[in-house]
Amino acid sequence: MDGRDLVRSVKAVGLGGATQGLRAVRAAWRRRRADATGLPQRGAERARVPGPVRGVEPEPGGGVVRFARSELRITVAASGAVFWGWDGAGPEPSYALAGRCPEPDPRAVLEPDKDGGWRVVAERVTVVVSRHGAVEVRTPGGVILRRDLPPRWWEPVDGGGARWLQRSEVAADARFFGLGGRAAGPRLRDGTYRLWNTDPGQAFGPGDDPLYITMPVQMVVADAATHLVFHDTSWDGTVTLREGEEGAGSGHDRAGTCELRMDGGPLRCWVMVGTPARVLHAWASLTGAPALPPAWALGHHHARWGFGSEQEVRRIVEGYQERGLPLDAVHLDIDHYDAHQVFTVDREHFPKLPELAEELRRDGIRLVSIVDAAVKAGPGDAVYDSGLAEDAFVRDASGRLVKGVVWPGESVYPDFTHARVRRWWGGLYQERLAQGFAGFWHDMNEPTSFTAFGESTLPRSARHSLEGLGGDHREAHNVYALAMARAGYEGLRELAPQERPFLFSRSGWAGMQRYGGTWSGDVATGWPGLRASLSLVMGLGLCGVPYSGPEVGGFDGSPSPELYLRWFQLGAYLPLFRTHASLRAGRREPWEFGADVLEHARVALVERRRLLPYFVTLAHLARRTGAPYVRPVWWGAPEDRALRDCEDAFLLGDCLLVAPVLDHGAARRAVQLPRGRWYDTVTEEAYEGPAQVLIDAPLSRIPVLARAGAVLPVRGADGGLELEAWAPARGRSGGGLVVPDAGDGWDEPEIERYVTRWEGRRVVVRREGDSGLSEPAYPVRVRGLGAS
Repeated sequence: MDGRDLVRSVKAVGLGGATQGLRAVRAAWRRRRADATGLPQRGAERARVPGPVRGVEPEPGGGVVRFARSELRITVAASGAVFWGWDGAGPEPSYALAGRCPEPDPRAVLEPDKDGGWRVVAERVTVVVSRHGAVEVRTPGGVILRRDLPPRWWEPVDGGGARWLQRSEVAADARFFGLGGRAAGPRLRDGTYRLWNTDPGQAFGPGDDPLYITMPVQMVVADAATHLVFHDTSWDGTVTLREGEEGAGSGHDRAGTCELRMDGGPLRCWVMVGTPARVLHAWASLTGAPALPPAWALGHHHARWGFGSEQEVRRIVEGYQERGLPLDAVHLDIDHYDAHQVFTVDREHFPKLPELAEELRRDGIRLVSIVDAAVKAGPGDAVYDSGLAEDAFVRDASGRLVKGVVWPGESVYPDFTHARVRRWWGGLYQERLAQGFAGFWHDMNEPTSFTAFGESTLPRSARHSLEGLGGDHREAHNVYALAMARAGYEGLRELAPQERPFLFSRSGWAGMQRYGGTWSGDVATGWPGLRASLSLVMGLGLCGVPYSGPEVGGFDGSPSPELYLRWFQLGAYLPLFRTHASLRAGRREPWEFGADVLEHARVALVERRRLLPYFVTLAHLARRTGAPYVRPVWWGAPEDRALRDCEDAFLLGDCLLVAPVLDHGAARRAVQLPRGRWYDTVTEEAYEGPAQVLIDAPLSRIPVLARAGAVLPVRGADGGLELEAWAPARGRSGGGLVVPDAGDGWDEPEIERYVTRWEGRRVVVRREGDSGLSEPAYPVRVRGLGAS
């Protein structure tokens, strides 16, 4: 949903256009007036740099380097992650950290370096600090991965918080990834990217930035090593990137550069060095293990803004069932609310919602509810009245409630940065559970307020608790949705302790994976939107958010049958597989696009259901290691530059390579293969990598290849678990992991390891255990033998 939909769908949703428009204008003026009086005026400023080094103070894991006008604290954690903070900044408090700061590595030593500088030497990394405050991150072999130039601050002469600038250099061959959900990617080209969570107010495409989730998290991939850097401040800012250029034998390389400008907050960061898998494991250890979705959440979801009634929901479900199409969840948008107010039900059109939910559950289908961040401002409403009693809503600098305009009209906003408010909000999900909902999707939580002009957000002067430290919306904005997700997740853990919460959020920040996932938001219908969908999922995975997916078909328009099918085929291999569209965009059911599309979509749905045990295994591995389900093709070989520049295909775990069709009319496509043998999963034809190969991609399918030697769990014809093994090349072996899961609950099942190898003229699969190899407990099907 977006601001333009508000205007275009006034009659459909029953709002008075003139009244709502006037409210939006008033909200805009209130915001501007509040900021004019509530924000400190920035007058004359003075610039500051660290100055020359004056001394040091060793500490466990590193120490403090003191300069003439600042000080730098460096600590290497036991996990190998490196923290440094200027001006006395420490790692806590932080919304990104999962808990307390990790313990320092006692083996890391602060020692003198040449030219009056200092260095911290650890097992995986060396950090060198020059005598004027430049900071270099080096591999143990001495290769420079990142060089931060001395930072610069601009401080108000009359006192107050400083804004700051950090310029950095990386290797000439390095490529940038990350920064949250970026539609143009996943590789980030030269340009400036804003760090301010934003509802774009319209369906977006690859050229739109920023979007709903921005994170000061970069993954930088170079020949020497991969590193992840996280600048831990939630304030508004920009990142300007410029890729380097190698001298082609001249020896005069131009380094890649990153320039980070922030409007405030501490200048502190974390750096992790190693392989992509290692840095994301360290990142998950720092910011929290990804939430484990229930198994049904890894199936197919169907949503629409505008089901309108229980009868329409039943009609759609019956359409799936009559056509033999797998369906695992149905999502209800704001039209099922009473006057669009959160935690209510339109009793006229949804009179027996709990009965509907129970009916669907018996058929293996869960009901998922939208939950918006704003609360309708009106005495007599239960949520509003209880929120007033809790003093739960955001206020301005004068103590007045901050009001905006969202779907229910004039609205107020809970302050999720207060622990008491999170507990109150989490308790409200009891009403949703009583209605039979099994999952929740958080929306409009950037937070969004419809205004006639300017940014659709709260006044920057709005006051927030920020865990008792106090502050305004400039600091709280980017973590608002993260704190809302925490409120919902913790509330559900308490209300339904035996079930894994299913929650995904349109907005968020670093660490949001602890509470669930996300989706693309209102991606534009069109081929560029299809390509942007893949970019978002891959980029978010490299920021530590493994569970995400797009709105299949796009949000705002009517896709052609070909576009819909190609989007559907891509979605079938992404973690969150959900069709959804706006009120005016038309239907997204597979049978609405003709008989051919229906049959091809059926194949994709059946394959997704067959691969469900593999997705469950990937979910468990993501929780334990931080590795995303969807990985760039360079995941295992980041030094391979041809793979590093490949953006139109991905690895699904270690076993599968998926090459979606992203262009109109394509019936074949080039696929960049990593090293090794790969089998077409339909024809079982074998290809040898590294290479670029041309593979058929008829409308009936997209190319999906299996790695030789792979073992992956699949759903058998009887619904039980089976092992699908792909023959290794002669003289080689392979293997795979399986995590059997009951589908819900908090048991930690054992990871089962399987190996494949040739024994004479046959391929055998064995389970590895403490006592050696044993026969698998599941049926095994070996494929690819004809090409061996």
